[in-house]
Amino acid sequence: MKIKPLDDRVLVETAPQEEKTASGIIIPDTAKEKKHLGTVIEVGTDEELKELVKPGDKVLYGKYAGEEIKLDDKEYILLQRSDILAIIED
Repeated sequence: MKIKPLDDRVLVETAPQEEKTASGIIIPDTAKEKKHLGTVIEVGTDEELKELVKPGDKVLYGKYAGEEIKLDDKEYILLQRSDILAIIED
């Protein structure tokens, strides 16, 4: 299945969660804090947005932003343009 966002929405694959700390302590699922960054997979149909954000970009988004989706054992989040706080450049 493929998801194609509409208008000013962006489909982002969320960053994987840490399974253990640097010192080797395993973090249980209930204690994991979600990261608020991910990689853009698809960009909606808004032309101005397509110039700003491209597939492959790493983005930082708000804590309570978007709609979470699980598809083919991967976690995604569907964000609106205003939910994206920054593009992370290496």
